[in-house]
Amino acid sequence: MRLEFVRRAGLYFLFAVCGFATLALTPALRAQPAPQFPPLAKPVCADKTPQQCVELSMDAMGGRAKLEAIKTVRLQTVGHTELTEQSYRQQPFITSYQRASTTLDFVHQRFRSESRLTWPEADPNQAESDSTIIVGPAGGVVHIKSGDFPAPLSVLDAVRDALALSPARILLTATNAADLTYAAPEVLRETAHTVVTFTYGKVPVRVLIHPYNALPDAIETTQQFNDFWYFWGDVQQRIYFDNFERYHGISYPTNLVEERNGTLWRSTQALNVELNIALDETDFAMDSKAASASLAGTGWKRGFHPDQSTALAPGVDLYPGAWNSTIIKQDDGVVILEAPISGDYTQGVIDEARKKYPGAPIKAVLSTSDSWPHTGGVRAARAQHLNVYILDLNQPLLDRMMAAPHTIDPDALELAKRADATADASKPKQRAIWRIVSGKTVVGSGDNRVELYPLRGASTERQYMVYFPQHHILYASDTLTLNDDGSLYDPQLMHEVAAAVAREHLQVDTVFAMHQGPMPWTQVTALLDKVEK
Repeated sequence: MRLEFVRRAGLYFLFAVCGFATLALTPALRAQPAPQFPPLAKPVCADKTPQQCVELSMDAMGGRAKLEAIKTVRLQTVGHTELTEQSYRQQPFITSYQRASTTLDFVHQRFRSESRLTWPEADPNQAESDSTIIVGPAGGVVHIKSGDFPAPLSVLDAVRDALALSPARILLTATNAADLTYAAPEVLRETAHTVVTFTYGKVPVRVLIHPYNALPDAIETTQQFNDFWYFWGDVQQRIYFDNFERYHGISYPTNLVEERNGTLWRSTQALNVELNIALDETDFAMDSKAASASLAGTGWKRGFHPDQSTALAPGVDLYPGAWNSTIIKQDDGVVILEAPISGDYTQGVIDEARKKYPGAPIKAVLSTSDSWPHTGGVRAARAQHLNVYILDLNQPLLDRMMAAPHTIDPDALELAKRADATADASKPKQRAIWRIVSGKTVVGSGDNRVELYPLRGASTERQYMVYFPQHHILYASDTLTLNDDGSLYDPQLMHEVAAAVAREHLQVDTVFAMHQGPMPWTQVTALLDKVEK
């Protein structure tokens, strides 16, 4: 678990300094009629072709020649990120803070970022972590004290975008696009902006150009990301360019404010901008094996590998991984505990359950937390018309996740919706429904029946625990993880679990969780006692 946080440190820094993880307003907001303003002056791009408009924008920044002459950029940045996928209670989100020194080499298509992350959910005296990201044409690595490991696909994507769509390159990329054209004007900061659009790779890009000073004010895309926003499918993104400053004859936006799906996500301020610096080749050295492995990354499309399992009780089998899943055989069918990571992963768990118990119906899926990687397979469960038990507080978020379009890379639920739309209307459709957990909820009967209890703590209000009364086993959702030294990660979480256990008068002998295998409950309570002293 500690390594996972260290890795996140590098990822969050990368997204902060790349200057592209941007977002457009939601379609509903875009559909609003544009306000009417009194005419102030003729827009600079009036009567100009899209190419001429982009040339005018480059002139406003300093001119094509000066932009083309930028070979390298080094940025010293400070910023913060709203942890929309980590916050225990949703909005207002908890925040991480980042400082970074980032180098972009446009000539050799290379990237290096040394970063320090301050993480709000860390243990005492461990909030700050350092990492270095290095990416080139041969792949990328995240470098930490223990060495290099392959950069995730999300890192490679973000670096690719930074090298082509960051402030120093966006207009050059646009002017070289074969499909550069105009889109309808768009209101930004109460001013109707000229919009040019083009395709970068397979991603549609929109550049909003100020109608009077011709500077690029924002860029927008719609794409499927391979970071934590992967689960939202077609994500609309916008990045605002602001706080322009003059460097060697170029007007450069030093503040980048990012939105995703209309949610303010990140703000990054460049404290210093250096152009055309000399590079030290050793700065881009990386483990070649790790870099090569990064090119084979699949992002969050992770499959399930039932290579090992732990029998917690007869008919209760835990399949460990970065996110644990459990198959529970009951008298009248099978229950799947957790549908994390991806549709592929959850489908693998379902396939394993059907292989293990042929002919037994899959009764339900238990999804105990709202954190996005933890719910990554819920859409797959709904596509198979499985009933999913969710906490009452999480329904609005999960309703939006189920409704999110996935047209760029259709998943099982997207394909099921299309099939429903074209199906014979005279044939009744089987529908999956939410099973809402707002208090004690019993699922099944017999030895492997389970009881679901909302936790309702300050840090656990969006999680429920699963109790096996016959076996005195407790599943504690996403609350239990041990640090490398055997201490509790975030004791507050387990304090709230212990309080819920006492409140519900449960007799617990063994406890396990999404990131922790089974361990004696007495060991956990002893660790809590140490914290209290």
